[in-house]
Amino acid sequence: MNKPLFIIFYFLLSLPLYSQAKLDTLLPVRGFCIGAPQPKDVDRFIKFINEELAPRKVNTLILRVDFNYQYESHPELRDSIALSKKEVKKLVAACRKNSINIIPQINLLGHQSWANTTHNLLKKYPEFDETPHVQMPAKYQWPNPDGLYCKSYCPLHPTVHNVVFDIVDEMCDVFGSNAFHAGMDEVFYLGDDKCPRCAGRDKAELFAGEVRTIRDHLAQKNRKLWIWGDRLLDGKTTGLGMWEASYNNTYRAIDLIPKDVMICDWHYERPDQTPVLFAMKGLQVITCPWRMPKFAVLQTQDMVRFRASSTPEMKDRYQGMMQTVWSSAGQFLDEYYGQATNSNANGNTASNCFRTMYNEITQLGK
Repeated sequence: MNKPLFIIFYFLLSLPLYSQAKLDTLLPVRGFCIGAPQPKDVDRFIKFINEELAPRKVNTLILRVDFNYQYESHPELRDSIALSKKEVKKLVAACRKNSINIIPQINLLGHQSWANTTHNLLKKYPEFDETPHVQMPAKYQWPNPDGLYCKSYCPLHPTVHNVVFDIVDEMCDVFGSNAFHAGMDEVFYLGDDKCPRCAGRDKAELFAGEVRTIRDHLAQKNRKLWIWGDRLLDGKTTGLGMWEASYNNTYRAIDLIPKDVMICDWHYERPDQTPVLFAMKGLQVITCPWRMPKFAVLQTQDMVRFRASSTPEMKDRYQGMMQTVWSSAGQFLDEYYGQATNSNANGNTASNCFRTMYNEITQLGK
């Protein structure tokens, strides 16, 4: 082969690498977050990894596992139908084949219940409950006199971390992960006046203390902590409200937590530009849309612009984008592949948001 033809041939072979390098520069993290599939949906989800995530150059997959795993350290915490180690290894293998970093999530601190159902940790260890005096209703409604959204465990209970860290370690080991997502969003019950350990304590210090405790535990095995960012934002001053931000003063914890915690900053109804706040506080941040495609496009453009127009010190704190899905994996796959539709959504669905956001990322990467 003569030299000019060789150069052209080499260039054509290298195009995917150049595209990959440009994407890595534009958005180092290109993520997807969803509930871990039920055993019956594992093979279908692996097909989605191979045929949908990988071609779009998704490089990070967060699976919200919680109690959907057959824990050996605490079998009492398993869901009645749960993933086996073999099934998890299949998911891990699919991700490794496609150069996708897989990160498990277990909700820590908050989200220990939903509606009128107590989740497994507090069901099996009721002594960990921050608000045992708040009884779960037969029929849940919001608002309610108890201010019950989701239960929390008490971060100062002397044995709660013995149990929690057992399953965190087991989950990280089976996933072979270098990071762990602890959730920690929408924590309304914290520092309750009736808690014998937490009453009267500063809620920001309690929240920051739990972040630090989890972070320090993970750091012993060189694992990085990821959390949702809403509790670190001032809901009143910003007008973001009590769901996307804090009304109980935990937002001051933004100045108290370790700077190596990865913040997943979610805003679903507006493209709020709060990544700037996190970055200016020295924290790495990822923007997380859900079901509004037009806002996901704006958020993606913002993240690229933030990186391009920042100082060298700030640039790498803007880490990228992550599509979030808040239905089960099975429901999402049904929606994605057209086996179920929502005629009232007007295109505002997680599957359409995913496609639209990654189309924008692909265009920006050209």
